[in-house]
Amino acid sequence: MTKNETNSALKIIPLGGLHEIGKNTCVFEYEDEIILLDAGLAFPTDGMHGVNIVLPDMTYVRENRHKIKGMIVTHGHEDHIGGIAFHLKQFEIPVIYGPRLAMAMLEGKLEEAGVRDRTELRSVLPRDVVRIGKHFFVEYIRNTHSIADSFTVAIHTPLGVLIHTGDFKFDHTPVDGERFDIQRLAEHGEKGVLCLMSDSTNSEVPGFTPSESSVFPNLDRVFSQAPGRLFVTTFASSVHRINIILQLAQKHNRVVTVVGRSMLNLIAHARNLGYIKCNDDLLQPLNSIRNLPDENVLILTTGSQGEPMSAMTRIANKEHPHIKIRPGDTVVFSANPIPGNTIAVVNVIDKLMMQGANVVYGREKGIHVSGHGCQEDQKLMLALTRPKFFLPVHGEHRMLVKHAETAQSMGVPAENMVIIQNGDIVELTEESIRAVGKVPSGLELVDTSSSGMVSAKVLQERQKMAEEGIVTIAAAIDWTGKLMVKPEIHLRGVVTSIERSLLQKWVKQRIEEILSVRWSEFAQGFESDQPEVDWGGLQEVLERELARSIRRELQCQPSLTLLMQIPDEPPVKVADGRRRRTRTAAQVAS
Repeated sequence: MTKNETNSALKIIPLGGLHEIGKNTCVFEYEDEIILLDAGLAFPTDGMHGVNIVLPDMTYVRENRHKIKGMIVTHGHEDHIGGIAFHLKQFEIPVIYGPRLAMAMLEGKLEEAGVRDRTELRSVLPRDVVRIGKHFFVEYIRNTHSIADSFTVAIHTPLGVLIHTGDFKFDHTPVDGERFDIQRLAEHGEKGVLCLMSDSTNSEVPGFTPSESSVFPNLDRVFSQAPGRLFVTTFASSVHRINIILQLAQKHNRVVTVVGRSMLNLIAHARNLGYIKCNDDLLQPLNSIRNLPDENVLILTTGSQGEPMSAMTRIANKEHPHIKIRPGDTVVFSANPIPGNTIAVVNVIDKLMMQGANVVYGREKGIHVSGHGCQEDQKLMLALTRPKFFLPVHGEHRMLVKHAETAQSMGVPAENMVIIQNGDIVELTEESIRAVGKVPSGLELVDTSSSGMVSAKVLQERQKMAEEGIVTIAAAIDWTGKLMVKPEIHLRGVVTSIERSLLQKWVKQRIEEILSVRWSEFAQGFESDQPEVDWGGLQEVLERELARSIRRELQCQPSLTLLMQIPDEPPVKVADGRRRRTRTAAQVAS
């Protein structure tokens, strides 16, 4: 592509994946065109009650949807493709290019979400070059990672070539034989790379990341020593690890049952595309292995991160309908906890051990290796591409800083790199790189129903209810501003030493005090034929005053809900000029 003939700059706007692990999403914008690179999700923290999925704030993309020309997908991990189905409900993407495995997984997600018709999916092969809009040509370069069919991309723009590594490590003995296309990286480095955007996950770890193949002998030893049933849990998307586990199952004469929807789906797609190869009789449904000897059974499950609804967690909690742990079982955690998941994982391990299982876990066992490159991998990437500018991505802040230090040690000047946050606008020209502004950034939370976004206010209310509990008061008020019956009060999650009868008496007195003082503010027209009461305003005042009183009385701050019952119709005049009150629907029914 010819060099830029205008003064236009390329904007790079990461919306997720910086200062965090997960929801990787990046916008590339040149003049009137936008392309997206990946659109991942993250999982909720403990304080996000009722939240199922965490997405980046996509306000900027929604506001500029008319500029979107397409999307680049680097590989099939959830933190890179998991958000696409949700985004397509809000805006269309003309075309999505990506690896065959990622596209197969994505197609199922889009069909399930009912948005398959809002984009076109196109699979790519190594060294394929695709054109997106007028200004972008994208070349797919095979790399090695913990999932099969993973790519680094070279984005050709009017300013020059950007290399985005995607998730990577340099695995010289890959399980599937698909080696990193180092030659193509070097060719781009020889011609000139304007900017390198590189995975920072393991930038604090010295050395090279071990090959996935190094796990094989260590798992082989564990399998050979397991006397009874063997359970193995790993990341559902770890195609290479699953391949190793299936090979070892064949070697040790064990039939494999897969438990967990996400793992079943991935294995089905990977087998169809040839990324997982095994005999058909090796994989058997759960009900067919019940009569087999324990030493011939291997159960492959999801739940390596202690996810609450995963198969392994349900087994540990004795909640799985078909699988129970028995003394003599061996459970292998072939994954290390992601930061933030450690407590959940060790709780699952404890529960499995208490039921008599021998649990094999820990870095020192050598049964897991990372899919992300360490410092020497990152140096090799920098040496091959020789970028003019450098932008560390995909990692928490300390990881980005450390990666920048590594780049400086490899000859990239400090003024030729920036460390940014989600939402920052990076302006790249042929001569400079700088942060020039910011777009809306943050989180969009998807409810467990997956039907809508959870607002910050709703999340705060859920947090408050979880921490302080909730008080519900039901009160029936007539047209004279008097209580019709004694109010009902219910406490949920509230700690108090006050007896229920005393609390109910106190609430009744407090409501009567408020009504006697404030009723005249909301009741009007009782001398005419059209009396009116501002019931909504009265309820707001009652809720506010009761909340203050309850906080003072109970020495805590629970959420308060007031259920106020009011008459159906205003009072009517009778012959002697007096007013007769109408009865409520509830009173009539009683």
